[in-house]
Amino acid sequence: MNFFEQLKFDANGLIPAIIQEQSTGRVLMMAWMNRASLEKTVETRKTWFWSRSRQKYWMKGESSGHVQVVKDIAFDCDGDTVLIQVEQTGAACHEGYQSCFFRSIEGKGEVVRVTEPQLETPEKMYGKK
Repeated sequence: MNFFEQLKFDANGLIPAIIQEQSTGRVLMMAWMNRASLEKTVETRKTWFWSRSRQKYWMKGESSGHVQVVKDIAFDCDGDTVLIQVEQTGAACHEGYQSCFFRSIEGKGEVVRVTEPQLETPEKMYGKK
């Protein structure tokens, strides 16, 4: 049985993908993949995802230039989540942070704090005004 046949995609044909920076172990982001985007990721060694809101494929960094080069692809014991280790160029987060997980809560959640510096503004990354 090949890799793809061991995965359990949901009713919409999607599987969550956790993206981790290989050199540090830091979780950078989570996004959705379908079989076609996962096949494209394996083929190109760049991360490709399925956008549920836009209903289209997208490659990480296609607009910002902040690409992810795939170093390893693994999947969990249930076959319902993939873990992709990458070498990240620039910010992984569309808000300009290294990781999409740049906020933490304090206490019982009454305070949210930003835990890392913003590397670049979205306006600079995407040319928005």
